[in-house]
Amino acid sequence: MQPAAVSAKAKRPKLRVNDLESPVLKGQACRRPFPHCVLVGKLKQKHRLNKSSRFTYSAFPLYASCFWLHLSIYEHFMTASSPVLRVQGLTRHYGGVKALTDAQFELLPGEHAAIVGDNGAGKSTFVRLLTGVEQPGSGSIQLDGVEVQFNSPLDAREQGMETVYQTLALAEDLDVPANIFLGREITRLNLGPLSVLNHRAMRQQSVDMLATTGVRIQDLSAPLRGMSGGQRQCVAIARAAGFAKKLIILDEPTAALGVQETARVEEIIKGLKQRGVPLIIISHNLRQVFDLVDRIWVFRQGRIICHRRTQDTTPQEIVGLITGAIDPASLPSHEEALC
Repeated sequence: MQPAAVSAKAKRPKLRVNDLESPVLKGQACRRPFPHCVLVGKLKQKHRLNKSSRFTYSAFPLYASCFWLHLSIYEHFMTASSPVLRVQGLTRHYGGVKALTDAQFELLPGEHAAIVGDNGAGKSTFVRLLTGVEQPGSGSIQLDGVEVQFNSPLDAREQGMETVYQTLALAEDLDVPANIFLGREITRLNLGPLSVLNHRAMRQQSVDMLATTGVRIQDLSAPLRGMSGGQRQCVAIARAAGFAKKLIILDEPTAALGVQETARVEEIIKGLKQRGVPLIIISHNLRQVFDLVDRIWVFRQGRIICHRRTQDTTPQEIVGLITGAIDPASLPSHEEALC
């Protein structure tokens, strides 16, 4: 008498995650470019899956993890080089005065860019339009591929864009933690104008923000009125770096500083570069521009006439572009095709 036939369902081994020696499941680093392919291969080898095989419910979590891993890798490669900020056709006219016309601009992840130009070239207007201080007549602004419209600087700040203006926007009679958390205070009890502030938490977070940017201030409880211009600038930059989620804009950060204070601010900006924080700096100091940024955008008579990578240009060429002595169309680089 022959033994009864065993059903296909009984023959199929149960799927156990521990049986799969996959670097993805064990949390180890995988040197292959697509580790999810290794996971699928081992799954097929373990259970001899073929076209005639049935799908088991126990295998669904692993196949689902393969799908999401593949999707995350695809999204990483697709968004790695997409601009953090993209401006298209931004225009602002004051009656017959064309302050800015058809501005085209973009900033890549981790990139530091400089905006240069003569007085009245449209630099400040461009920054005011980006940060919501003024509204453009036409054009669009995109953050991380999403079109945005800022009705006020508060809207830009909520979207992760922090700006340090020449006036710094600091309260001289308040101490460092109060200035860093000005307008976004941490409260123990929120009662509107009668709220109870959490001074200890604000002070501790202020210490962390200053340490992250490398700012050294001995007495945080002292009012800013008694501090130097460099210390005030460092506080403003540390505040922007601490709250910025996507982008920092610096408007003439060292225009009124001495040599030592300027060097300190430049070190902070280099630290932001190492952390991969995207940054736009408006400056007339070409030595500073060439030391700090990756790309230079030249404004002239209300238009962006050119952008040049720092390694592909010289200060003499930038000066010629600013003054009009050099025609952007005559430059050999392919980057000037859109100018």
